Amino acid sequence: MTTPSDDAAAPQAHRAIRSFVLRQGRLSPAQQRALDELLPRYGVAYRDAPLDYPSVFGRTAPVVLEIGCGMGETTAAIAAAQPAIDFLGVEVHGPGVGALLNRIEAAHLANVRIIRHDAVEVVRTMIPRDSLAGVHVYFPDPWPKKRHHKRRLLQPPFAHAVAERLATGGYLHVATDWADYADAVLAALTAEPLLRNTADAFAERPAWRPRTKFEARGERLGHAVFDLVFVRR
Repeated sequence: MTTPSDDAAAPQAHRAIRSFVLRQGRLSPAQQRALDELLPRYGVAYRDAPLDYPSVFGRTAPVVLEIGCGMGETTAAIAAAQPAIDFLGVEVHGPGVGALLNRIEAAHLANVRIIRHDAVEVVRTMIPRDSLAGVHVYFPDPWPKKRHHKRRLLQPPFAHAVAERLATGGYLHVATDWADYADAVLAALTAEPLLRNTADAFAERPAWRPRTKFEARGERLGHAVFDLVFVRR
């Protein structure tokens, strides 16, 4: 996710508040090549219609949605370790999309596809209800300033939309190193009637979730890391 910023130039009255701001990040030659050559192969174009997962992946398998893939290290590592599961990544940042595409190609990952679009719109229009085995949201932008809290992704309306897209028994796994955001997410997910917490409050980090660079940075800054794992009732 991107760093906090105001969209002062665009009238807020005419569009929804977004949980991200696109930076004009510099693309490396390898990332640009990936966007040009690999995105047509591994990318899924945004459209206002539900996806047919077997058509996207070429097989029938459980599907996990990963929101905010960053530079793709975690997405690629989890997908490589779980080849029987298909992973659909959503990311808006060009260098991150390019980096993940290169990881997919280098590791010959047949079980990863990526959508370069706003995750809120992807969930609303492209993800069928009752269809996902899991959803990962790892270290989303915390928007730490109080005036920016309205931009935080994991608020009750989006939590409900995600819960509706999970199949019964499917899980939502969130990780953050911002304590107040963790508390807010815990409250939002606990209040969602479609979800059940697998822990009394915060969960232990599942062994299959790799430590991310954001996690390592947060730990260097003295931040605790909070995992939340809820399942669809």
